[in-house]
Amino acid sequence: MTRWLPLLLLTAATTASADPRAPILSAARIKADVKTLSADDFHGRGPTQPGEAITLAFLEKRFAALGLRPAGDAGYRQTVPLLRWTRETARFDLSLGGKTQALRPGVEIAASSRIVGTTTLDRAGVVFVGYGVVEPRLGYDPYRGVDVRGKVVVALAGDPDVEAGRDLGFGGRASSPAARTKLAEAQKHGAAAFFQIHDTFPSSYPWLQLANSDAVPGYALDTGSVPPAFGIRGTLRNDIGVALLRQGGLDYAAAKRAAQRADFRGVALQGVALSADVRTGLDRAVSHNIVGILPGTDPAAGSILYGAHWDAYGENAFDPPADRIRNGAVDNGTGTATVLEIARAFAAAPRLRRSVVFALWTAEEKGLLGATWYADHPALPLATAAAQFNLDPHVVLGRTRDLELIGVGRTPLEQDLARVAAAQGLRIVPEENTEAGWYYRSDHYAFAQKGVPGVYFRAGRDLVRGGAAAGERERARYNAECYHQTCDAFKPGWDMTGAAQEGSVAYALGREIAAGATWPTWNDTEPFAAERAKSDAARR
Repeated sequence: MTRWLPLLLLTAATTASADPRAPILSAARIKADVKTLSADDFHGRGPTQPGEAITLAFLEKRFAALGLRPAGDAGYRQTVPLLRWTRETARFDLSLGGKTQALRPGVEIAASSRIVGTTTLDRAGVVFVGYGVVEPRLGYDPYRGVDVRGKVVVALAGDPDVEAGRDLGFGGRASSPAARTKLAEAQKHGAAAFFQIHDTFPSSYPWLQLANSDAVPGYALDTGSVPPAFGIRGTLRNDIGVALLRQGGLDYAAAKRAAQRADFRGVALQGVALSADVRTGLDRAVSHNIVGILPGTDPAAGSILYGAHWDAYGENAFDPPADRIRNGAVDNGTGTATVLEIARAFAAAPRLRRSVVFALWTAEEKGLLGATWYADHPALPLATAAAQFNLDPHVVLGRTRDLELIGVGRTPLEQDLARVAAAQGLRIVPEENTEAGWYYRSDHYAFAQKGVPGVYFRAGRDLVRGGAAAGERERARYNAECYHQTCDAFKPGWDMTGAAQEGSVAYALGREIAAGATWPTWNDTEPFAAERAKSDAARR
């Protein structure tokens, strides 16, 4: 409950006007860049695909025209080495009560393996581990007294209190970092495979999004060695998960309720077995970030950082022949174009004390890989990065009366954000779909883990034309139909004013920080505060 209080106070204190002011940035220029970046000529901007070279050339040209200083290892390009796992063949057979059903990849199951060669399961037993979250502080350990070695572990989506109606210690409805440790826990306990049962509510995306991406290769940063491999991992379509629980004597809804309790222990599902053969190949690949700097007037004053991921899902042979390009107009053509417009505004204005870094990341869709690589190999020290802003993505809604803050109650910067937004006629509202865990799913998180403060926000839902109901309908439609799909394509009738509003607030707040001498902080209760404290001496 305490996490919401600061935002509720500042929202009440900074109620914006009913008619927001015209944005500082140009919606027309943002729209033109989104149109270019999402054209078929860019082949969906897939990292390591032909569209990467075209995208990089365009972004380099724009950075050069703005006079940004190159800050990569080869001009503006920062090399990001990658490992790439490609699923070559796959077969899955699920046995329920002696009856065997073939599970079709991309239909009933989405799965892969990072063991090079063939991974085989031969009628492996299945253990249901509830939410699969181990949290000793709260007494949760569904593996206690349960042997999952060599077996298939199946877990629910989310964490124990996502649907409990109360906070059990994981943050209530909001997704917690613990929800991202399930695969590691299964591996630690010796499981041969791990599957999550898909559920749209906590996941925030429909089964279609997973099914259509089933054959997409998996990536990781190449740090010189191949990390220890886990066997088969993936997601089961909801009805398949419900059926295997039923065979094991469990009702899906009742199993959710039972798994909310700290004393829940894993259950071996009698009469349920899985057989599989998955053949995987591994190779090395290279992608690139684009990084430029607008130097400040005081080299010792530090910097601020603006970032957005340029990558989308590319052009794929496994998509239907009628349209094999996932253009990524919204995700994240809008964020990339907005960073370009913010950079233009900074370049056209007098220089400030602090340097401003502009970075366009690769492989966000592969696991925040470009941003993570940069965070480990920054152009300017992160210890003296005063703040970071992430633009990802802007669902095209037109002009709004609000901005949605992702991750509430983390930093005093939220109060500055509310003040700057109010000056532009906008109010700050908390994110609605906290169960989706957006805070952990975009590039700013790589920098939060390094201790760099920031605020991640995007256009809200309260449309000047249509109100909140219309905004919610459009966002829900995009998430259900176009998120990571081929229909995420540019529309000539788009109104990019909302993106310009979002970018204008990020620009104005960034100018304040870049012109000043103060160092934004985290709230004391944030785990990122301890990481930031390690570099306190650099900011004295």
